[in-house]
Amino acid sequence: AQSCGSHGVAVQVLGSGGMGVVVAARHTQLEQRVALKFLLPVACEVPGAVARFLREGKAAARITSEHVARVVDTGMLEGGAPYLVMEHLDGQDLGAIARQRGPLPAAEAVEYVLQASEAIAEAHELGIVHRDLKPANLFLARRADGTPLVKVLDFGISKIAGGSRSLVTSASVLMGSPRYMSPEQMVSAKDVDARADVWALGVILFELVAGKPVWEADSAQGLCALI
Repeated sequence: AQSCGSHGVAVQVLGSGGMGVVVAARHTQLEQRVALKFLLPVACEVPGAVARFLREGKAAARITSEHVARVVDTGMLEGGAPYLVMEHLDGQDLGAIARQRGPLPAAEAVEYVLQASEAIAEAHELGIVHRDLKPANLFLARRADGTPLVKVLDFGISKIAGGSRSLVTSASVLMGSPRYMSPEQMVSAKDVDARADVWALGVILFELVAGKPVWEADSAQGLCALI
């Protein structure tokens, strides 16, 4: 926990990266735990970053599957930085689980990827391509009865059919995580379709079962060459 603000409110950081941070919070009216996702100030200066961040909320809100982390609200801070209000999840992402446990039993890994596939199938029916599927974006939570529940996270760089061209990344920008990207996404992220997500799900399944990535290299350029 960290102290935040002039009143010393305790904030639990759930996750952070180069572009944003996710913290635990409580909805004052509903009295429910939620997660707040903020875009960091330095990230707001990156061209197109705010639009991609807000597109995450729009994309996730359209998908009704239980296998997508629900986005319940969005807004802007006084300084203009956007935030998303999301359901609070308890558990770990599959990337962390794989690092801790090593190779997973095939039946378990298949179950996790099948659950993720249900969410992605609905996204594809809505014209949404995720474009950044990886173990770290598949979160393993639990239902009330204790059964596993995989949630797909981070539609921040998703491609939405019929969206504004100004919100679509240019072909010259490498969007996504190279280890899980299809060859066509490396060439032109803006031109990919649902098959790019299918490719990524296959790569994820291999990694969960084998306990190691399909491709390993010292740089993104090296990964691109191998793939």
